[in-house]
Amino acid sequence: MRCAVVGGGAWGTALSDLLARAGHDVVIWAREPDVVEHINMTHANPRFLAGVTLDPSVRATGDLCGAVRGAELVVQSAPSHVLREVLRTAAPGIGPDAIQAIATKGIEPDSMKLMGDVVSEELPGRAIVALSGPSFAIEVARRQPTAVVAASEDSEASATVQRAFSTPTFRVYTTDDVRGVEVAGAVKNVMAVATGIAEGLGLGLNSRAALITRGLAETTRLGIALGARPETFAGLAGLGDLVLTCTGALSRNRAVGVEVGKGRSLQDILAGTEAVAEGVRNARTTVALATQAGVSMPIAEGVYRVLFESQPPGEAIAELMKRELRAERDE
Repeated sequence: MRCAVVGGGAWGTALSDLLARAGHDVVIWAREPDVVEHINMTHANPRFLAGVTLDPSVRATGDLCGAVRGAELVVQSAPSHVLREVLRTAAPGIGPDAIQAIATKGIEPDSMKLMGDVVSEELPGRAIVALSGPSFAIEVARRQPTAVVAASEDSEASATVQRAFSTPTFRVYTTDDVRGVEVAGAVKNVMAVATGIAEGLGLGLNSRAALITRGLAETTRLGIALGARPETFAGLAGLGDLVLTCTGALSRNRAVGVEVGKGRSLQDILAGTEAVAEGVRNARTTVALATQAGVSMPIAEGVYRVLFESQPPGEAIAELMKRELRAERDE
């Protein structure tokens, strides 16, 4: 297939390499001129995916419309807060039959919309597939066995994406629960910040397990309120991605939480990294979306207060433990 990947960060670069090694014709668009130059000249992206040699057939360009023109499959991997802007720029070059595979996880600020809704509004009539699951970019690029899920209401589109991405080291399952997959992918980053904060405070494995489990319960509540199916949250996009992001040493969101728990200011932490930690932005949007949906999410609310209202992390943990006693499962 002729494939275009929009976004030259770690995930977009890893997916470009994966598609090229699967035999597809791949071009990647990057905003950063140095990323374009390195990919074309040295088959590497040291800025965002250091230590990986890319398939030499991957081509990079700074021309967004040129990158997507003629593509049968367009992979959207720009950060959530700029995705709509990127889509509007790319739209004139995207064909009416081009499948849109969304590799971006998050909730758009202000509108509180998930990425599939944003793509649907900016590219009406195109088939949309959400690609999500436990998948650190560097491990995918190093061809370590990985399993993800492709979600679409268009079964032919999800099957096409499944075939396009599947390799001996990258297994893709399908589902039609787009809402569940997207909610899970966005909220898990907030929960990763929470587990990182606990770790930074010096709390142990009991605390981590409790946060992951109750974080999954909160995420499931929000998803069901938005029309998702509960079983989705027990799958790759839900539990799988949550466990990876909350425990993996490669998780940027967990790492941010660790530093916050140690007492560093959020401003200093973010100033020291170029990579995007979606959990910080998603803490705002998740709490706003939950409020809009009438859903209680005490862990997400605690993360929000710590990050943006200067609540001491230890106090936020104490408040979670002192909440009114209740049954484990919602009736």
